[in-house]
Amino acid sequence: MKKVVLAAIFMLVAQIGMAQATDAMKADVKKFLQLSGATAQLEAAKKQVLTMIPAEKQAEFTKEFDASLAPVLKFQEEYYLQEFTADDLKQMIKYYESPIGKKFAQKSAGLTEASMPVIQEWSQSLQPLVMKYMGQ
Repeated sequence: MKKVVLAAIFMLVAQIGMAQATDAMKADVKKFLQLSGATAQLEAAKKQVLTMIPAEKQAEFTKEFDASLAPVLKFQEEYYLQEFTADDLKQMIKYYESPIGKKFAQKSAGLTEASMPVIQEWSQSLQPLVMKYMGQ
């Protein structure tokens, strides 16, 4: 009986420790997403779409757009939690806190914004190609 109680206590302590590690990892993932420019790329996309929304409706659109991002951000967080260790995340954060990491994150957001028209044009030109092969 004593062994069962000790085993139960050990498992409870281990679960509490894992929950705390998970909370720390979640915080690291959020920090990584911010530092890496992933959230800036979403902001660039929002900025691009905002140009098509009348000025008087932009505030309401922004509120709904930001709310719609919750599942995307949740998915990204879960992905990083599954695919990377706590040490991996710390190393990635360290990189993005370095001068070259900061520069890369800044330039990545700019690249996303600058390439959107090219990507839109490409996706439109791709439609006939897709249709050509769907008919076969």
